Amino acid sequence: MGAVMKDTTEHAVIHVIRLDHKRLASVTAAMLDFVHRLGDGSEPPDPIVLRAMLYYIREYPEQFHHPMEDRVLFAALRSRTDEFNAVLDQLHREHLAGDVRLRDLEHALTRFELKGQAALFGLRTIMEEYVEFCANHRRVEETVILPAVERHLTDVDWARIDAAAGDRSDPFHEATFEGESFESLYRLIAKAVPAVEKTIE
Repeated sequence: MGAVMKDTTEHAVIHVIRLDHKRLASVTAAMLDFVHRLGDGSEPPDPIVLRAMLYYIREYPEQFHHPMEDRVLFAALRSRTDEFNAVLDQLHREHLAGDVRLRDLEHALTRFELKGQAALFGLRTIMEEYVEFCANHRRVEETVILPAVERHLTDVDWARIDAAAGDRSDPFHEATFEGESFESLYRLIAKAVPAVEKTIE
């Protein structure tokens, strides 16, 4: 068995997950702000911007972020200890539940587009619940699971993870939506929403 990794340098996969979380948090916060602005009399961004954010949230985690967590990093942790299996099982269920919640949010936005202010309360409620759900999910990953992998995984594990993840220091490497890069989509959102632009780096 390889020695448990003691190097305090952040591993590339951990860096990518933390950066993903930062960007996803920024986008979901911008989505919530967008919905709040629909009812406060201010001028909200073009609805296409919210649709782009919803599309990004749906597609990017499914193609890259969640598989990297579930199949690579979390699987390695399960192989070293069963101490966190219950938490990992819950996180996996939340990955699946998040897709259902996002679909409900998309439907709520469509109802608002069709019915106007009469459907705004429902849209706002579902959005607030979704943002809170995502924040709690990220919190558990960052405060429980990421410290656990750093404690329990070995040099051998990290070598295997690096090989499985490939050269993914850029979290948008090879991930695409309809032939275009996710980096392009993210920058389009950031250009339209200044609060998101801060997470470009």
